Amino acid sequence: MTLSQSDIAELLARHGLRPSRALGQNFVADPNTVRRIARLAGVGPGDRVVEVGPGLGSLTLALAETGASITAVEADRHLLAPLGETLSGLEQVMVVHADAMRVDWSELLQGRPGWVLVANLPYNIATPLIADVLDSVPLVERMLVMVQREVGERLVARPGDGSYGAVSVKVAYWSEARLVGRVPASVFQPRPKVESVLVDIRRRTVPAVDPAQVAPDRLFALVRAGFATRRKMLRRSLAAMMDPAGFAAAGVAPEARAEELDVEAWGRLAAKSFE
Repeated sequence: MTLSQSDIAELLARHGLRPSRALGQNFVADPNTVRRIARLAGVGPGDRVVEVGPGLGSLTLALAETGASITAVEADRHLLAPLGETLSGLEQVMVVHADAMRVDWSELLQGRPGWVLVANLPYNIATPLIADVLDSVPLVERMLVMVQREVGERLVARPGDGSYGAVSVKVAYWSEARLVGRVPASVFQPRPKVESVLVDIRRRTVPAVDPAQVAPDRLFALVRAGFATRRKMLRRSLAAMMDPAGFAAAGVAPEARAEELDVEAWGRLAAKSFE
């Protein structure tokens, strides 16, 4: 059983709660949508799922139906009581009161690899959370996240796309990502003013650029500098970090702009940048 529009309205009213705009709370109120997310996540018995922002537990219920073990991380203490009510009797679900942007991930995930992150991510933390997990939480091997459409398009963008930016390069460095579905605003309560998409992110066994050749911090610093003034030619935006010989050695035209380079080209540039 999952939560319908009327179930969510009743649950909120019973606990005297309203969705928090500050926390970006828009609860999924459509059983078909949460079951679709659980299906696309490809989890089942024996799998370990970490869910960020379970809210009132609608998606959590759908994930529990698959037989997976779930650790649900909720930052809003006001939602703990209704969430506990929704999940009552589900022994495979553990609720943790914590901020996913500050939590000790190694402790949360018990140092065990193979986790899958599945979440309807609040709009205000989606990009930094995904970037942080990719950078620092290798225990999470896959993600299936619902995010604002513009955010999702940025995560999966390729060189030349209008949405391509620094975060697109970071995602491509660590993983292979693709859009796997769209979600209308009508399935949320309250209804947001934006559409959402589902993004499948699968961590690479090795990064797209060999860390032995160029450290990730060095690579991403160069990428941020390049996209900070994305309309400028790279010879100008990277003047403090690259010289003409470096561009030539990397096989990148100094007249190119940041949005034209794929992650491998950024890696070659970083390897030839100033120390």
